[in-house]
Formats: sequence, structure tokens, C-alpha cells
Amino acid sequence: MVRTFVAIDLPEAIRERARESQEILAQSGGRLAIVDPANLHITVKFLGEVEPGRIEAVIGALRSVRADPFELTVGCAVCNPPRRPRVVWCDVTDAGESAALARQVDDILEPLGFPRERRPFRPHVTLARVKEFHSSLFSQVACTPREPLGRFRAETIKLKKSTLTPRGSVYDDLVEVAL
Repeated sequence: MVRTFVAIDLPEAIRERARESQEILAQSGGRLAIVDPANLHITVKFLGEVEPGRIEAVIGALRSVRADPFELTVGCAVCNPPRRPRVVWCDVTDAGESAALARQVDDILEPLGFPRERRPFRPHVTLARVKEFHSSLFSQVACTPREPLGRFRAETIKLKKSTLTPRGSVYDDLVEVAL
């Protein structure tokens, strides 16, 4: 089985700004799993474990995506949920294009047996997963830069393979599709 997801990668400049926030978060008294800055992305759709023989069908379906490139803004670090966080992420805003893209990906992958997302699409970039909460996390998040991490133009989506290792996830691009 191949663990896969569809994503929009972040440009290097935004990943570097995110790294600054992650260094501040790491000083929290809790236990956090900080996402490797090289792996920071916006998940459009998580597919989960896919049989290797089905990957080509997924790739073919993704090549049928029809969307124009669009602008996104990556905000500052926030806790989610706010009272007892499980993740620290940056909200991502746009004019609705990412949600439309996520719906289109759902539409083209549903006939292949991938269920539609039940929750509304909320674009975000996960900076850290909270393994053991400590209230100092709130003050550390407050110390991260309060201005958006940056704005960029999404021009492609990627089907990524995720390999879980003891040191964190390793991602490999299986296909890149231009918008």
C-alpha cells in the first residue's frame, strides 16, 4: 500500500519564515512533533493507503483537473482547536479557489472509490502536532510573528507519497499537475 495525498507545496521563502515560528514553538513546555520545514504544504485531499496498482488511475484523474493558478496568503501560527490544541497551524486564505480545487479533486476521485470529504475544506499549513499539551504553548504561539508568513501563487498540485519513519514523514512527489 502507498500512503498518498494531494497537496500544494509552499515556496522556500514561506517555509523559511515558518521555520522561525517553529523554533519559537519548540521552546514550549509540552511535547511537539515539529513538521520538517521542507515538508510544509497545504493538503488538498488525503487519500490514505492506496494499492500500488491504483496509483496510475489516480494520476490520470488528477491530470484532468482544470483550474487557473491562484494567489494564497499563509497566515500566522494559531492553535487548533483553540482551547486544547492538537495542532499548531497557519490558516491559509484565498478568494475561494482552494476550496473549489478541493471540490474538483473530490469530484474526480470519487468514481475511483475515494470518499468525498464530509467536513468543509479549510486550507492550512500544519507547523506542529501536539503530542503532550502544556499551557506554555499558548505563550509560545503568541511570541511567533503575528503578520502573515507570505503570499504566493499556486500553479501546481502534486500527488505525494508519504512514508512514515521514526524520524517523521518522508514525502516523494509521484506527479505534478499544472493548474
